[in-house]
Amino acid sequence: MHLTAEIEPAVSRLAGTIATQSRPKSPSAHLIKGGRQSQLFIPNGSRLYAVAGDIEQRISRALDAGDEAELQDLLVRCGLSAPDYVDSTPLESPRLYALSLAIAQKCNMGCTYCYADQGSFGGQAKSMSLETALRAIDLLMDECPEGEKVQLTFLGGEPLANRKALTEATAYAVSKAEKKKIKVGFSITTNGTMVTEADAGFFEEYGFAVTVSLDGIGKSHDLQRPMKGGKGSFDLIMKNLGPLLAMQGKMQVSARVTVTPRNLDLPVMLDEFIRMGFHSVGFSPLLRSMNGRDEMGKEELSVLLENMIACGLNFEKSVLAGKRYPFLNMVNALKEISKGTHRPYPCGAGAGYMGVSADEELFACHRFVNEDEGKMGNLSDGIDATLQNNWLSSRHVGNQSPCTQCWARYLCGGGCHHEVIAKGRLSCDYIRAWLHYTIQAHERLSRLAPGWNM
Repeated sequence: MHLTAEIEPAVSRLAGTIATQSRPKSPSAHLIKGGRQSQLFIPNGSRLYAVAGDIEQRISRALDAGDEAELQDLLVRCGLSAPDYVDSTPLESPRLYALSLAIAQKCNMGCTYCYADQGSFGGQAKSMSLETALRAIDLLMDECPEGEKVQLTFLGGEPLANRKALTEATAYAVSKAEKKKIKVGFSITTNGTMVTEADAGFFEEYGFAVTVSLDGIGKSHDLQRPMKGGKGSFDLIMKNLGPLLAMQGKMQVSARVTVTPRNLDLPVMLDEFIRMGFHSVGFSPLLRSMNGRDEMGKEELSVLLENMIACGLNFEKSVLAGKRYPFLNMVNALKEISKGTHRPYPCGAGAGYMGVSADEELFACHRFVNEDEGKMGNLSDGIDATLQNNWLSSRHVGNQSPCTQCWARYLCGGGCHHEVIAKGRLSCDYIRAWLHYTIQAHERLSRLAPGWNM
């Protein structure tokens, strides 16, 4: 395994140091060095405090010794103890605020790792009927209070394989939202091979967040995301995206990269996609594929960390130079740290967010479509409260091991449910190290570029 030429040896050493320092020593506190002052991260409430001198040394000794009693005593004497911000009580029957529609359970591509089994989710290729889409929208909106907002996402397969239902469902959702005096946001994840200039106008009119799956530049992308006949797709996608990238106003076009052992040159990709005009660029490691191909292991995740930190350092340099650098992973992490995010779940899956299949079944999210583990009811009978609440109880981070002993548990929320259920917790070291680095970066940027806009 080799780093790309863009990764300096110093970055590799930094990543190794961070990986070591980020290992959990206590569920109650985590010490982060590397700035002008060390920071103490308190998981309870995701609180950050600058520490120095004798207090820092005593906390460091207690952490190194695993002396939880001494650590708790220090936190109390420093005024850093507090009632639990997150307790063990799970959510119960929360209101639905977002749905993803598997509007087309079919695809024209033959990606090597597809979690949706080439778009069909392990069943027969099919399209969602317009009637089903409208019923799903009714479920989403009927209980939404006036003045609130809902989110509707179109996924597949390739959602534009069912363009007519998608466009008509969007118009219906807008009309219904206006009548109910609520707001509705739209998003779509597409492979880009079927996008037209007319689609660009449609997405701009309705203010879509458009996410395009791109796994590299040119051949790097084509190796992982060929058409079903084996032909490359990158050139076609970039030709199709021209009108979207040029038209961005209400619409925002982002690139999402699925990272495998074969496309770890993240700094190169990030700079090139930013140059192309994408509103943001994000990376997601492949931890679980239907066929087991191209999954990331421990070694690859270590290389990923080095590349992610290299991208993060480029982000920091750009911010300090007053330049926009839309590295989505970094932006999101810094926002979570800034607002002190403390959550018992990694996302809204099975809570306020669910996925709808073409067969009118409800699932915890789009990744669980046609999988028993994530069933949540159907459009005819609605959300099954027993299934939902059992899920919310079992998936609470306080019921996850080894999460209860991890300092990052309320920033992470326990990791992607779909990946954890299928593959276990392979990425914990990577997640902790990435969060450790971004907390360091947050301190530097807050000190050197106060008021910078995320």
